[in-house]
Formats: sequence, structure tokens, C-alpha cells
Amino acid sequence: MLADLTAGSLADAHARRELLPLADVEAAALAAPPALDVLDLLAPAERVKIIAEIKRASPSRGTLAEIPDPAVLAAAYETGGASAISVLTEQRRFGGSLADLEAVRDVVSLPVLRKDFISDPYQVFEARAAGADFVLLIVAALDQPTIAELYALALDLGMAALVETHNADEVARAVDLGAGLIGVNARDLSTFELDRDLFGTLADQIPSGVIRVAESAVLTAEDVAHYRHAGADIVLVGEALVTGDPIDTLERFLDIS
Repeated sequence: MLADLTAGSLADAHARRELLPLADVEAAALAAPPALDVLDLLAPAERVKIIAEIKRASPSRGTLAEIPDPAVLAAAYETGGASAISVLTEQRRFGGSLADLEAVRDVVSLPVLRKDFISDPYQVFEARAAGADFVLLIVAALDQPTIAELYALALDLGMAALVETHNADEVARAVDLGAGLIGVNARDLSTFELDRDLFGTLADQIPSGVIRVAESAVLTAEDVAHYRHAGADIVLVGEALVTGDPIDTLERFLDIS
């Protein structure tokens, strides 16, 4: 599944590149307003932080929400206390687009994450041109030279990277990159099975000073508390927000000890 998602996202990027060459996207990325300082804005605090996700669908759950105007939802997330907005831009299985990201960037003052199956520098330039402040890089989808290249490019463009892991070897690879923001995804992207306890088993392998992000398997405030007590600085939440009242849900999720 992960290989298919990555290949499909790359094919779509190649199609866009036929219409907008790399040189043009690179120029747009360099001309964009500077990215926000993600590592500073998402630094650990006394209370857990939430990255709130714009997510219409997923391969495991199908359609979640129509979200006709992602900007309206993003504004609600900011009102509800989110610390950053994640925008799924993969179009085949998640129903997203770069237009969604651009719309969100126009209405929020929070850091915006491009969440996609990025494997090519063109996609990183696209992200910056569209206004992303950080990009998702999935260790399981990339060999070490490729992820190192993409990570370095993101930093060169003034962005950060959320480096996503699923096991101890992947955490070690993220640490080797020097990643300042490491995520542990409870969803196995090969089988799509969930293990909420995975974060807790890997958290101690993420060095002090690195921001720890728990991803997936979040439907209730108890799930957020579970991750927080296991050492998460940030919890990324999608489905629970798009299928309920986003402001009320965020306030409940943030009101944990």
C-alpha cells in the first residue's frame, strides 16, 4: 500500500511537472514569503499541542468528510487551539490537493504541513511554493540517500520536516538525519493495522531536544492523554476532527493533564 501511494503521488507530480516545469516551481518557491519557524512554534510546552488535519478520506476508512472549503475548517482549527494545520494533498486516495494547502495558508497564521507521499525534490519545491512551512517525509517510503536529499532541500528552503517512523530502525534513521521533529505513526502503512502503544515503545529512542509527535489512533481525549503520558509533545489528529465538531473536539483534546 505504501509503495502504491508513493508511486501514485509521484506520477501525479510528474503530470503537474509537464504543465509547470521544475524551474518555474523552484522560482515560485524561492519567491514565496518565508516559512514560519516550525521548530520554535511547536517546541514542547507544559500542555500537549495538536496538529489538526484537513483529511477528506483515507484508504483504510474511505470517505470521512466532504470538506467543501478547507479554509473554513482550518480557521475553526485555529480558533479551537490547534498549534499547526496538516493538509493532505494526495489526491487519489485522500482527496486532497495543493489548492487545499494554498487555501489554508491564506487564512491561518499557524504553521502548515504538506502531508503527502513525497519522494522527489519537485514535490518539496511545490510545497514551499504553495505556502507550506514543513513537509512530511516517511522513512519507510525512502532510502537513506533520498530522504537525506529531501530533508536537506526542505531546510535549504527554510522549511522543517516531520520525519515519520514506524519502528526502531526507522527512528534511528530519522535521528541520523538530525531531524528536529520525529513522528511515530501507530498505523502500519503496509497492513494499515493500528498499534496505539507503538509510540510508547519508541519514544525513549528519540533524543532529548527532538520534538516527539504521535500520529494515528486518536479518536478520544483519552487517546490524546495516552500519548501525552507516553511522552508525546504533539499529537496529530485527523479523523476525530473532520467527523465531529472541530472546535469542541479540540478543546476537549487539549483539556488533559
